[in-house]
This record gives sequence, structure tokens and C-alpha cells, in this order.
Amino acid sequence: MISKTGREVLNYDVVIVGGGPSGLAAAIRLKQLTKLQNMELSIALLDKGSSIGANILSGCVMDPSGLNELIPDWQNLDFPVSTRVTHEDLMFLTAKSSMKLPLLKKWDNSDNYIISLTKLCIRLAEFAEELGVEIYPGFSVTQPIIENKQVVGVITGDVGLDKNGNQTTNYQMGVEIRAKQVILAEGCRGSVTQKIIKEFSLDHNSSTQTYGLGIKEVWRVDSNVHKLGNVMHCLGYPLNNQAYGGGFIYHLEDNLVAVGLVTALDYKNPYLSPYEEFQKFKLHPIVKQVLCGGERLEYGARTVVEGGLQALPELCFSGGVLVGDCAGFLNVPKIKGVHNAIKSGILAADSILTAIKRNQNIAATYPINFRNSAVYAELYQARNFRASFRFGLWFGLVYNAFEHYICRGWVPWTFKLVVPDNRRTKNKMESRPIDYQKPDNKITFDRVSSVYLANIHHDDSQPCHLHLANSDSVPIEINLKQYASPEIRYCPAQVYEIITDPLTKHEHLHISSQNCVHCKACDIKDPTQNITWMPPEAGSGPQYTQM
Repeated sequence: MISKTGREVLNYDVVIVGGGPSGLAAAIRLKQLTKLQNMELSIALLDKGSSIGANILSGCVMDPSGLNELIPDWQNLDFPVSTRVTHEDLMFLTAKSSMKLPLLKKWDNSDNYIISLTKLCIRLAEFAEELGVEIYPGFSVTQPIIENKQVVGVITGDVGLDKNGNQTTNYQMGVEIRAKQVILAEGCRGSVTQKIIKEFSLDHNSSTQTYGLGIKEVWRVDSNVHKLGNVMHCLGYPLNNQAYGGGFIYHLEDNLVAVGLVTALDYKNPYLSPYEEFQKFKLHPIVKQVLCGGERLEYGARTVVEGGLQALPELCFSGGVLVGDCAGFLNVPKIKGVHNAIKSGILAADSILTAIKRNQNIAATYPINFRNSAVYAELYQARNFRASFRFGLWFGLVYNAFEHYICRGWVPWTFKLVVPDNRRTKNKMESRPIDYQKPDNKITFDRVSSVYLANIHHDDSQPCHLHLANSDSVPIEINLKQYASPEIRYCPAQVYEIITDPLTKHEHLHISSQNCVHCKACDIKDPTQNITWMPPEAGSGPQYTQM
């Protein structure tokens, strides 16, 4: 079928945007339920990556409760979930030393597994296809289809900028996919999700959302320092009071170690570089002793939603729902979102099927089911954790110890964030430049060599997917002159660079979109929100194998 615009039209009962754990869980659950009830339900799952898992990145220590609920016999079905946490430490770091901190129950990782989320999603996709889900990787969803104030489908197509800097969509390559229900499972800062939230004012009762940027590497280390199942989380150095965040070291099978640092994007100093802070973290003695002599295999970065329960938008819109991290179901103190992503997919599937059978609006079921779920209870208990750190590291630590030990996790108040991350950035005149060391190319590396390990696929002829609302004055007159061009530091892939013409001395912002690892930090942290991250050409971006 061809639409009036000339696009091919496909029709399904349900279309799911995003091939992460929440989208795959929703697809699997829907097929499980319809098979039990002898119903037919056509489901299409679309993902912008060249293959399922290619753009997926997470720490990742996984609470298996979501997987247990979705696929109770997963342990007999060759799922890549085998490295159980055997030991855990929470460390406070100074520049040269470390101190062990007591583990709060909300940080406890016992009975959890260290996994590659890339590999888990690949296996979940195989399971979903066996049930009859149609999965289409390499399909960038660029727009929702809204008719009569209802979402009735999505449009795929290559959105970017033409040679004149104008936004363009290649509809000849696009497809119009219509459905009775749309499930948005795009992950943090999903581009279609942002449009839906704005169109339907889903965040009008929400606290301001806040984000973190996670940078991760996978290393193969010497067997003498490898401790299978060992988990270490670190607070303090190198961030200290400069920003909220912390590092991690996870020991997987085959002498593999995942090392990373999450930096909250509400930091104030425009000279701070999350990438360079990560390099400093790797040089700390407690980290360096693990990595020394090892081989760096893979690199990547991704933003995470940290606002908590009070920052959740409304979960339903006319014609669909939000699931997973595009809504914000991350449990910040536990640094876990996979189990809640899976559970939210289950809740959405249950609610959608009930709504279809009863001919109800999905809003009559999904929010109620969420409110009565373990996901809500978990996020409610953790709701004040992240917001308490707005007063500094020490206040956050003391407050959370008070809430945990004295109040037993239950308090009548809820902290809220009111200033978005981009507006927290201070003027360069109020900030002190930070001197970062040059890489040693053994433990620390420059961004260019790191991006190479993200194995990015990018066609040089494709349009730029990073849209500047104002490409003339804002990058120089505001970002450079007032904020010292923070985009050249918060981007972990060296996408942005200030170039000075040697003859005219004219300065301009150069964008190397082929370096983009799809972290979306620029979409969040740009001081004037001048940068919009848009879905690139289908299949572009990092090609992760074990993130």
C-alpha cells in the first residue's frame, strides 16, 4: 500500500520503537499472552542500529527479577547471563588512596549478574522472533504519525541537514508504519519520545529531568588480577564535589573487565570533560593495578536518565505508551535499569492486551498497573537519592545514610530538581580551567583512538544528524565567548571542534558527525539547547559487540 505522500505503508496491531530490553520484553510478553489466549496480534519492532544490540550500552550488573518474570526458564535456554556477582565493594577514592564504605541495602548487588547488555538483547531478539515478532534493525524512526490528536503510527526515514543546513528527510527511503498501539522504547532521550512528550505535554506535572553520561571500556586483563564476579563501585575522586557521579569495575568471564565512569550532566564548570575525568579515574592506583598490562577492546558512551520517580512523564499518550529508559525507570542508587525496563515492557504488554480486549483507552490500565507494581515501589523508595546530591557529595552521603538507617527508607518528603542540566552550566568567567594530562597510550588514550574502538559505521555522504537551530551566531557568540565551547569537552567522541581560519581569523564550529557514538550528551547539555540530536541514516553509529 502507498500513502498519499508516496511512502510505502505497512499496518500492524502494535509497533515498537527500540530494540533494547524494554521493547523486546514488551514484544515477547504480547506474543506469550496472545498464544495462550489463541489470539492473533501482529507486532513489528524497529531499531535504528544495523543489528539488535549494536547501539546498546550499559554497565552492566543486572538484577535478574525482570528476566525471571518474562522467561522463567531462561537458565535452560542459553541466555548469556552466567557471571554471578561473588564479591562487592563500595570505595571512596581520594587522589592516591581509597577507603571502603559500608554497603547500603539499596546498593546491594548480591544474587545479581554481570552481563553484556548487547549480548542479552541479541538473545532476547532471537527469542522474540521464535514467537513470531517481526524485527527490523536498520530502521531509524524519525517522526510519529499524529492524526486527530492521536498517534497512529511512525515514519522511518533518513533525517539530517542538506547542504544549505536545512533539515531534510529522505522519504523515498522511508516507510509509514501504522498501528493500533505504539510502544516507545528508545532509551534515554529518545528523539521521537521527546516529540511526543512535547506534543502531549506529558511532563507538565513532572520534576525537571536530569541525566548522567556513562563512559565505558571493555578490557582483557591479566589472569593474576582478574577476579570473576567481582564488583567495585567508587565515589569521590576524580569528581569529588565538581559533579555527582562515580566509577565502576566489573569482572566478567574470559578475563574481561568492564570499567567506566558516570558523570552527572548538571555539573557547573564548562571546562570539565567527562571523558578526561574518566582517564583520571583509570589512573587511580586501585583501577590502574587491574588495567596495567591489559588490552583495551571496546569503547562507548551513553547518557542515562537519573531524575527518578518524581521526574517521570505521564506514561500514556493517545495511541501509545512509554517504557524503559525513555520514561526514566532507572534505579539510580543501585545503578540499575535493565530489570525495570523489562518489567515496564511486561506491564505495557499486559495493559495493551487488556485495553484491546475491553476496547478501552490504554490510559485506563497502564498507569494503574505501574502504580501497583514492584517497579513503582522500588522507585518510590529511591526517589530522594539523586536529588539529595544537588547539595554536594557529603550532604548526599550523609542524607542517604540517615534515610536508610534512621528512617528505614520511608520519609514523607520528596526532593525535586527544578533547574535543567544545560542551565546549570556557569559562565566561563565564573569558572576555573582544568588542566588534564596528555594520554600515556597504555591506560589513558585520546578520543580519536577511543572512537575507533566503538567500530562506528557511517557513510560519508549521509546528511548530518546533529541539527543546529542557529549555526551562525550561537556557537561562537554564546557557546564560545560565554561558556568556552563546552561541547568540545562534554562530547566523548570529539564530534565538535572550534576551527579558526588562518587568513580571516574567523572562528566556526565544525561538526564531525561521523564520530558520533549516539550518547546524546549534546542534546542535553548544550547551554542554549541549540543542538538537537536526530536519528541518523539507518544502521549508522557504533557497532558494539560486548557492551
